[in-house]
Amino acid sequence: MSKLLPHITLDSGPDPRHSIIWLHGLGASGEDFVPVAQALDLPQAMRFIFPHAPQRPVTINGGYVMPAWYDIAGSEIDAKQDAAGIAASRREIEKLIAREVARGIVPARIFLAGFSQGGAVALHSGLHARENLGGILALSTYLPLADATRATDISTARDTPVFMAHGTLDSVVPYSLGKQSAALLQRLGCAIEWHEYPIQHTLCPEEIRDISGWLARQITLNR
Repeated sequence: MSKLLPHITLDSGPDPRHSIIWLHGLGASGEDFVPVAQALDLPQAMRFIFPHAPQRPVTINGGYVMPAWYDIAGSEIDAKQDAAGIAASRREIEKLIAREVARGIVPARIFLAGFSQGGAVALHSGLHARENLGGILALSTYLPLADATRATDISTARDTPVFMAHGTLDSVVPYSLGKQSAALLQRLGCAIEWHEYPIQHTLCPEEIRDISGWLARQITLNR
């Protein structure tokens, strides 16, 4: 197998039979969501994988090099999207999924999760997966390349459960953009569970509880 992105691995118990690949936001690192993973209350052991995004120049930040899953051209994050960068990150996530399959975790027990830019890549990658995954957690994010997404593009993964959550006060990834993405995916036939909270571009304890409950349900369905 070709080289994988650097990553952190955390098993919540012995012999995990489920895996979740969790992608951080722009300028952050894999360490960001380790505390969230440790706070989850799940019925079975889970392998958490937290990859670090590649270092790349980001236009909106004056070309400064930082961890990023793709470039962002300006404040309207859904305009002039970096299709090549998004595709490259999707390929990296596909490698991590393939490694979990090689370890004996079936696709139906593999989850993708992500926050902000990482959530956009999780959504894009999960909906274009070759097989249905266990589910997708898309937090404070949006569907990238939405104008180019057709029902036929995601037909294989249309039954993959999707948990979308957004802060109504979010000024980084606008709440309206997240809501539009959820509505589009519902029109395309995806199984979307939407949650919203009176917060900014972050997570809150209620959201973590909702994530725990949703993951527990999906794990129970795919024992």
